[in-house]
Amino acid sequence: MNTCMPSTLPAHAFVALGSNLADPAGQVLAALDAIAGLPHTRLLARSSLYLNAAVGHADQPDFINAVAQIETSLAPHQLLDALLDIEHAFGRERTFRNAPRVIDLDVLSYAALQCHDTGLTLPHPRMHERAFVLVPLLEIAPDMVIPGLQAAAYYLPGVAGHGLTQVADSWTNQTRTA
Repeated sequence: MNTCMPSTLPAHAFVALGSNLADPAGQVLAALDAIAGLPHTRLLARSSLYLNAAVGHADQPDFINAVAQIETSLAPHQLLDALLDIEHAFGRERTFRNAPRVIDLDVLSYAALQCHDTGLTLPHPRMHERAFVLVPLLEIAPDMVIPGLQAAAYYLPGVAGHGLTQVADSWTNQTRTA
């Protein structure tokens, strides 16, 4: 694959957001604001918030997830570094794989790049396997084609029974209904 550098800037990118600690909806909304505040970056669209069970390590609270579309002049690695800085500022601790987290930010795609560099693979290698990514992504980009794969909508039946619930921006654990 080629290096992770677009031919032109600014470029459109999609970012996945997730949280299951310390007011997850509030954390995701605050992270959206932080992303919108990145230099040379503009928030173009953001999905609704979605509640879903944890994947991987099941013994933890449910997650709130969303997807944002941005336009940025930050190169892919610069964007990733900026997202990791936001995670750090929010208090993200990486204790073990799939651990509970106050915020998780992943670059899903950047322009139409297909690349694998140290620390960054584009598009995100598992985005087409995760309902908590596909559903909010398709909400804001229904015609999205995953670079090197197919239309994102093609993969949605494969994650059927996804168990996602759209929630209000004001969702809290205390107001959750069964």
